[in-house]
Amino acid sequence: MIDFAQLWSDYEPILLAIGLKIVLGVFLLVAGFWLINWLTEKLRHLFQKRNMDISVSGFLTSFFSIGLKVLLILSIAGMFGVETTSFIAILSALSLAVGLALQGNLGHFASGILLLTFRPFKVGDLVTTGGYTGTVKDIQVFNTILTSVDNRLIIIPNGKVMGNAIENMTALGVRRLDMTFGIGYGDDIDHARATLQSVVEATPNILIDRGVDIFVRTLNDSSVDMALRVWTENANYWPTLIYLNEHVKKAFDAADINIPYPQMDVHVRS
Repeated sequence: MIDFAQLWSDYEPILLAIGLKIVLGVFLLVAGFWLINWLTEKLRHLFQKRNMDISVSGFLTSFFSIGLKVLLILSIAGMFGVETTSFIAILSALSLAVGLALQGNLGHFASGILLLTFRPFKVGDLVTTGGYTGTVKDIQVFNTILTSVDNRLIIIPNGKVMGNAIENMTALGVRRLDMTFGIGYGDDIDHARATLQSVVEATPNILIDRGVDIFVRTLNDSSVDMALRVWTENANYWPTLIYLNEHVKKAFDAADINIPYPQMDVHVRS
């Protein structure tokens, strides 16, 4: 007949110690998970305040949460005498293998974080980078996606974006429009300048208060090149360019100003 009273008397200290460890472990696990979730939520709000891309912020907060929870579980396991050195060695080996396999992607990931931190451009900006020009459609973890003017999707690795010059054509709100119109050597420069000025004054969306520059740029072989510089808002850049090209030609025709084309005089000697 088993004497349970005697067994309890013999093993009571051990059972109480184990029970206390279990209760303490459960408490630390629950409290630790709560604290990690709280910190993760604070980190998510911080990313939102910095206007970080939602895909990147979600990835970072998940990585932060999982990493801390793994460390918490390993710490609690150590309280119960579980040897955690082997687990840490395995995790380190796996991390090294994954890091070597994804070395290029990790570089693109780091570049994506830099893009979202320093923000040389944002979604909707017209940029030129890595030899490509387009409107920024999305800034992802590993890639930046552009949409070209003819509606092609351009996917550029973030490392290539950060490793090249970035030209942001919409960040400052307004752009200067530089155009050149050739007139003939027999045409009057002042008359051509007045004609261009009248076209500019009739053109919508030009920011006259920022100044208008009209001057002789170059004396070419067959033309006198007149430069025209005006300012307009980013959204009106292309409509203004198209309008000026058409109406300057019409105004030159009406004012009897020639727009020359390359030509060559051939003299035949008998």
